[in-house]
Amino acid sequence: MKYGICNIAVVPMRLDPSDKGEMVSQVLYGETFKILDYRKKWSRVRLHNDKYEGWIDNKQYLEIAEEYYTSLSDDNNIAFAKDLITTITHSDKTLSTILMGSQISSSSYLNDEFSSNSINFQEAAPKENLLQNALLFLNAPYLWGGRTSIGIDCSGFTQLIYRMNGYHLSRDASQQATHGEVLSFIEESDPGDLAFFDNSEGIITHVGIIMKDNYIIHAHGKVRIDRLDQTGIFNLDTSIHTHKLRMIKKIL
Repeated sequence: MKYGICNIAVVPMRLDPSDKGEMVSQVLYGETFKILDYRKKWSRVRLHNDKYEGWIDNKQYLEIAEEYYTSLSDDNNIAFAKDLITTITHSDKTLSTILMGSQISSSSYLNDEFSSNSINFQEAAPKENLLQNALLFLNAPYLWGGRTSIGIDCSGFTQLIYRMNGYHLSRDASQQATHGEVLSFIEESDPGDLAFFDNSEGIITHVGIIMKDNYIIHAHGKVRIDRLDQTGIFNLDTSIHTHKLRMIKKIL
């Protein structure tokens, strides 16, 4: 088995080993993974943090030894960049930028220095911190497979916000819906709980973070705030329901 680490800001993870392949997720700076299949130009990898799999370009990661993978993947020592954009200085004194949620605990291995503080991942943060972080992404553009403030999808948004605060969620909305406790009514929910929405075939395709007073923050076109009721999401710009509510879950 081979192992790797993302040593640039963000790497697209694709469904197929091709630049034309659908982007299903992204790998952020400092994240580690197992290399399941190595080819001339592409590698199929499994991320440590959520076990998500896909293909990444061989030019866009650094291979590491198993001992480093094990140490860098220790959840008790993981910390994250807390600013939307963080400047890093490489050992050759050149500069790069990374994005919020990047795993900066890997910086010592990569010989990089940071211009900002980090969020410690050793202990779970208070639940109210979820919305504080979520609001920083307001108006970030929607991007299928995206996990950053310059492009993010609905489940990438909820996963990243929870992960930065010390809680693990799966990558896709349908997978996240298997976490937590089902609530019967919106009134039973607290800010930070998750609402899930399904399509006409009953498949869960959307997720958002519940706010107080029956509002929800979610990625739909952009990260936005709309109303939430027993029918679903009521878009405040178009005055129509855009998503049909399937369930509400208390994760924490």
